Amino acid sequence: MLTLLSLTACYYDHEETLYGASSNQPCTDTVGTVSYMQKVVPVLQSSCYGCHTGASPSGNQLMGTYAADKAMAQSGKLLGTINHAAGFSPMPKGGAKLSSCRIATIKKWIDAGMLNN
Repeated sequence: MLTLLSLTACYYDHEETLYGASSNQPCTDTVGTVSYMQKVVPVLQSSCYGCHTGASPSGNQLMGTYAADKAMAQSGKLLGTINHAAGFSPMPKGGAKLSSCRIATIKKWIDAGMLNN
């Protein structure tokens, strides 16, 4: 039983599965300044942090802190993977592409200089 408790694995929650498709809802997250803590972190928590945090992050791609998330964004890997762009591993792994609204939110944060706000 103790062995069972020590096992860990990636767990994938997909917004569309949990809450239904939201493509017909207006994208309000890209109006004004995008807050890292209020808008970006929730997207990353639900789509990335399950596998890319801790002592052994998947693909050796560490996220979960402002510095790590900013580094991932600066390298181009964050947008490349969530856009399912050529040359990048599509993320979330095994899941549907993030909604265009969520991608636009991340992109606006990056374009604004990746503020820690």
